[in-house]
Amino acid sequence: MVDVELARRRPGAAVAVLVGPGAEALWFGPGTDALPAGWRDWVEPTGKTGEVRTIPNGAGWLVGVGDRGPADWRAAGAGLIRSIQDFDQADTGRRPAEVDIALPQDIAPIELTMFVLGLRLGGYRFRVTADQAVPKPRQRTVRLCVDSPYEAELRTRLDRAVVLSSATALTRDLANMPSNVKNPAWLAAVATKAVGDVPGLTVTVRDETWLAEQGFGGVLAVGGGSVSPPRLIELTWRPPGTAKAPHLVLIGKGVTFDTGGISIKRPDGMHLMRTDMAGAAAVIAALRGIAALNLPIRVTGLAPAAENHMSGSAYRPGDVVRHVDGRTTEVGNTDAEGRMLLADALGYAVRKLRPDLLVDVATLTGAMKVSLGLRTGGFFATTDELAGRVTVAGDLGGERWWRMPLLEDHAEDVRGERADVRQMPGGPGGIAAALFLREFTAGLPWAHLDIAGPARADKTYDEVVPGATGFAARTLIGVAESLAAARPE
Repeated sequence: MVDVELARRRPGAAVAVLVGPGAEALWFGPGTDALPAGWRDWVEPTGKTGEVRTIPNGAGWLVGVGDRGPADWRAAGAGLIRSIQDFDQADTGRRPAEVDIALPQDIAPIELTMFVLGLRLGGYRFRVTADQAVPKPRQRTVRLCVDSPYEAELRTRLDRAVVLSSATALTRDLANMPSNVKNPAWLAAVATKAVGDVPGLTVTVRDETWLAEQGFGGVLAVGGGSVSPPRLIELTWRPPGTAKAPHLVLIGKGVTFDTGGISIKRPDGMHLMRTDMAGAAAVIAALRGIAALNLPIRVTGLAPAAENHMSGSAYRPGDVVRHVDGRTTEVGNTDAEGRMLLADALGYAVRKLRPDLLVDVATLTGAMKVSLGLRTGGFFATTDELAGRVTVAGDLGGERWWRMPLLEDHAEDVRGERADVRQMPGGPGGIAAALFLREFTAGLPWAHLDIAGPARADKTYDEVVPGATGFAARTLIGVAESLAAARPE
């Protein structure tokens, strides 16, 4: 990703100028004085959000910020970095190593955050190349130049935006990796490597033998059809002086590939199931981000990882599975595997970790995509306070959420006839899945984030590019930040 720093303007650097809309109110921010004479004759900017006009020879760019809403700033940053990348690839004979962006004096901290997210994520690319490595993008420094009374706060927000964007990029990297490389053991190894250089953050990986000893029936059932056995990845953040701080447990679905099992999926779109562990990726990346911000709370991340394959040892519709907490589930559809993993992880968290609140995240139901489309995450929460934390965290991180209802009219539908609960109770799919998971939370404050829609994209928009989007990592970090801010001194 591009390096971003807050600095003073320097003569001779390529310049990006922010442009607002309107024929009469066209707003040319500071920086036009650094553009070459006659630049207005070469370009006719409209100020439309994300529009980028290039001044010949790479002397500068005009970047539309629209009405300066949060999404406008993300789109502007993303559009600029893509234009710079296109300029790099063109046969221009000139490639400026640094680009100065003259920010308006009144830029707000949230505007800076969104702009940096766009700059660092809009040019994201993932490819597996002939040398079996993701190619490193050309390194470049973007210098944000501002003369503002809020400069100290802006520097703090810049540091935070770098952490958030790095978490998003890590989530994308993990989810985009093809599943002939990515199995549960690979995900566990990469998670271990990802936290190896972060002081105070530890990871423990549990194998199939430990899972069997502890009674993880759901994880073992889902992973039973694959030659790659399941894993439980547990990340722990316990900074000094937090023994009495809130304990947040984050849980992410880690299905490294999902055929649907015996209830096999249609072939259309099955290749996208390499991203069915996007929830686990978000949790792993969020723990790294939480540690990077040195948040004074206790956080545990759980990523139950398994492959859902077909074989003679695969679990079947009609099976009854026993979970960690002893509760039994009647299986109705082996393609509803994510809730089986989450049920075990929730039960384990309640029994062993003594959490104050639980948040799980998963690419769980197609019903949520039907309800909210591909750019908005749906979530359920058992308390208004926790719902507010998720919503605000999403707003501050540039991720959009919509709260869904836990309809009590359908709660009894979860009760099983041959087991304690039914995996597929019928009724509204996303709500039914949430009500099933609620059975394993022991009444603790709990939020369930269903990211089946926004976890992957098929087109470019804002800071998003096709493939895994990294959605939810920034929100999880934001929830942890809100808890840390509310901690009594």
